[in-house]
Amino acid sequence: MARAISHPLFARIYPRINAFAEAHGSIDHRRELLAGVRGRVIEIGAGTGANFRHYPSEVEQVVAVEPEPRLRALAERAAAEVTLPVDVVEGRAEHLPAADHHFDVAIMSLVLCTIADVSAALDEVLRVVKPTGELRFYEHVRSPRLRQFRVQRTVNPLWRLAGGGCNLTRDTEQAITGAGFTVKDIRRFDFLINGRAGLASPSIIGTARPSG
Repeated sequence: MARAISHPLFARIYPRINAFAEAHGSIDHRRELLAGVRGRVIEIGAGTGANFRHYPSEVEQVVAVEPEPRLRALAERAAAEVTLPVDVVEGRAEHLPAADHHFDVAIMSLVLCTIADVSAALDEVLRVVKPTGELRFYEHVRSPRLRQFRVQRTVNPLWRLAGGGCNLTRDTEQAITGAGFTVKDIRRFDFLINGRAGLASPSIIGTARPSG
């Protein structure tokens, strides 16, 4: 059985972090991520359920996987507030509670930075999405600028401790292509707060499909 995940401090402060980010533009990022999604969807690391209200009407069902119990409870409340069928379930990205090739789309939103075994998680995405399906991703990533990356690398141990395991230094695009996906489109940008960049500003939004 997979080890349970519990981050009580982070789970208490994350709703405030998310509300602040949404007030400064992350709602538009979520809408961009989910535009055109349809069919059966698995959302991996659903957090508080912040994506639920932005899913298009063409989506038939969302299975929302969240391992942290306090965040999962918030996601269950968010699911009850939308008309879309959303099933919030316990589970880890490395061991998804889902059948093979069952979903049209997998959503990973601000979660690949926290997953302990990114390779295993992406292998699971390949397993549960259809061969014709896709992975939609929205993540903060390591900076392409060497000076900023060096600062990220220096700060990362403390950042992980305070941020529920969140990493500043993940090369998420490389991880996705290395796992057997082909990136079909991607937007690389800095998420600025009041016009200013922070350590978690370098970001990507994109779509990938199984290479096979």
